[in-house]
Amino acid sequence: MTTGHGAPFRTIPPDEAARLIAAGEARVLDVRSPEEYFPLGHAPGAILLPVDLVPSAIATLPRDGRPLVVLCEHGIRSAHAAAFLARALPGTEVLNMAGGMSRWRGPRDHGPGEPFGEFGPASWLVANADLLPRGGAVLDVACGAGRHAILLAAAGFRVRGVDRDPEAIGRLRDVAERIGLPIDAEVVDLEPPVADERTTPVDLGDRAHDLVLVVHYLHRPLFPALIRALKPGGLLVYETYTIHQAARGRPRNPDFLLQPGELPGL
Repeated sequence: MTTGHGAPFRTIPPDEAARLIAAGEARVLDVRSPEEYFPLGHAPGAILLPVDLVPSAIATLPRDGRPLVVLCEHGIRSAHAAAFLARALPGTEVLNMAGGMSRWRGPRDHGPGEPFGEFGPASWLVANADLLPRGGAVLDVACGAGRHAILLAAAGFRVRGVDRDPEAIGRLRDVAERIGLPIDAEVVDLEPPVADERTTPVDLGDRAHDLVLVVHYLHRPLFPALIRALKPGGLLVYETYTIHQAARGRPRNPDFLLQPGELPGL
């Protein structure tokens, strides 16, 4: 038994990890870099989430009762990640694989995949992290359970997250309190009825944020409020689907899809 900040996790040998993975009895989180994950190969079914991005996982990893095996190349980064996850995910058994992939003798998958998969932060946000104002005030709009709010708060930003879903906000508040992150999470109806098209129905603050972040959400009447919420010189980071997504899957409703070149105009 190993302890990290009062939260226990267990370190297991690679052969035990291989048995659990082969039997489908555990989820696997690989906290190496993409440069290691793909060229060096990874355990079958392993979710890639580099160690610096692990805080986002506590908002997105499914809670299905299975243990979570955490691994890296030599077992050092995974031990740090396992300590954090054991504290953040009560009720989930967290297992650190000793020695990492350098001692792995099971099958290796070299197949391509999404940079951080469906459980990590938006890869576009991570790729452009050097543009973010260090330690600034962040507004995460339609934040859900907080995969980006938690990640940015852990990186030292002052974060306010808003979403219309009380359950998601409740989960974010619970996680933030458990791991000691000062996130201001608030239930806000982002799509109230508009009585007058000249008015902005949602108040997200006036010149209050260095960064406004919106990922996978589109409500065109909200844009005046988003712009007004930015400080002079502030940054709007916006990533969502275009009309080409309709040919690939959901969403298909044009209300939720951008036309080519529409976002700069908005």
